[in-house]
Amino acid sequence: MGSILVVNAGSTSLKLHLVFDDERTQVVESLDATPLEIQAVGHRVVHGGPNLVEPTIIDETVRASIGELRSIAPLHNTPALSGIDAARRAFPSVPHVAVFDTAFHTTIPAEAATYALPRIWREDWGIRRYGFHGLSVQWASERVTELLGDAAPRMVVCHLGGGCSVTAVSNGHSIDTTMGFTPLDGVPMATRSGSVDPGALLFVQRAFGVSVDALELALNEDSGLEGLSDGRDLPALAAAALDDRSAQLALDVYTYRIAGAVAAMTAALGGLDVLVFTAGVGERSADVRARICIRLGFLGVELDPELNDRVSLDADVATSASRARVMVVAAREELVVARAVRELL
Repeated sequence: MGSILVVNAGSTSLKLHLVFDDERTQVVESLDATPLEIQAVGHRVVHGGPNLVEPTIIDETVRASIGELRSIAPLHNTPALSGIDAARRAFPSVPHVAVFDTAFHTTIPAEAATYALPRIWREDWGIRRYGFHGLSVQWASERVTELLGDAAPRMVVCHLGGGCSVTAVSNGHSIDTTMGFTPLDGVPMATRSGSVDPGALLFVQRAFGVSVDALELALNEDSGLEGLSDGRDLPALAAAALDDRSAQLALDVYTYRIAGAVAAMTAALGGLDVLVFTAGVGERSADVRARICIRLGFLGVELDPELNDRVSLDADVATSASRARVMVVAAREELVVARAVRELL
């Protein structure tokens, strides 16, 4: 059907890709500066809620529904709407399709998706585990299956970037994941806290008068590695970790929680065949991969230091003796979006 422009407005980045019929891709610098001949635009949207599951043509009703979910995913659906509006202005005569991160996780069983909360919260207010990073996890699981075949039925995918999640994938289907009702839940991230005792949040509100808005800002933008490291990014933390206690603590908390999440997802799967690292940190940080895998030796994970240090993407970095393979996979969310658009249109 011709080329498709994929708009991926994330919490920390805006990525534009032109995807051709043969799935070659081209990075596009700007909606304004590049005159393109395209047949459709696909938009990655993080939160679709309970109703927006399938890839959907964007009209005013769909746009409004995405907007209503901004209160749940403010760092994601807000920039997604901005991307939708800008792209519709730039390309008003082609169809625009929303593809939702939450869709891949609709296979999570009730025992994993249900919070132990009052019935009205669960049934009337829709409070449940939705899960996110679905497009990335879908691509990683499909790519690993393509590379390893039947050797990968029980897979744990670590999407480690600005946002971080760990997902259990059984024969290509999500059965549990760390992110929950919002993308704030789960393991620590670049600026997001991950899971925190809700009693602590009630305490700071009551004892110190922290408003709901201030609490949301602190948990989303001033926590995670940002909060643990006084604003240093991951490369700076790794460089300082040998002689800086706060840097070492930040890395320890980060990798400890991720390793713990991998162990929990392995329990959901009943075993581990493949551990997958993807997204910016997962692909580029040999140090983070090594720190996580060292903690997972009891699961039979054994990383090859040389392969890990000089990894090429879409490659196995485990030793030959490792009971679980360890794969580093390039994130290709744009291909998942483009394929969904082609199937719909």
